[in-house]
Amino acid sequence: RAFVIDCEGNVSDQLDIVIYDRHYSPFILKQDGSTYIPAESVYAVIEVKPTLNKKNVEYASKKANSVRILKRTTATIVHAGGRIEKPKKPFFILAGILTIDGYLSDSLKTNLVKAEKDDFLHFGCSLQDGAFWFKRVTGNKYSFERSAKEESLIFFFLNLLSELQQLGTVPAIDLKAYIKSFKRK
Repeated sequence: RAFVIDCEGNVSDQLDIVIYDRHYSPFILKQDGSTYIPAESVYAVIEVKPTLNKKNVEYASKKANSVRILKRTTATIVHAGGRIEKPKKPFFILAGILTIDGYLSDSLKTNLVKAEKDDFLHFGCSLQDGAFWFKRVTGNKYSFERSAKEESLIFFFLNLLSELQQLGTVPAIDLKAYIKSFKRK
């Protein structure tokens, strides 16, 4: 179980899988079997369900939204050669759904494309029926790719690694923003 938190004390819904960085944005807390991860460190969130269908896609979209609406900070980075003064802007967090079965119908694909920005799912993988990926071309325009049934997992995995590689390193967390939240109380 994982939750994503921000410097204002907000908490996401419970998440199945969170891909996050522990270098520039270390995790904050593990308590009672749950991991609390700062929003700044999140690369991607993935919901795991048995079947790829409209209900589960909407559920995964809601989970993605609960993370994307959180406040993310940035900070300068001090390194051996000096300081990077201009902090990196936070990128759009990847989101998707991983299932055992179910098929991406044309109507489900249409619903995915029409989703609001913070509800958008980039990818889905139905282990028995194929995987899909929306890749940003420009602005709100995406290209769409779908795998064959027998290539579901490798298609999903290699696309995920490629997209993570394109994101690069997460921005450094501004720990002072988290400290300020304690002073307000």
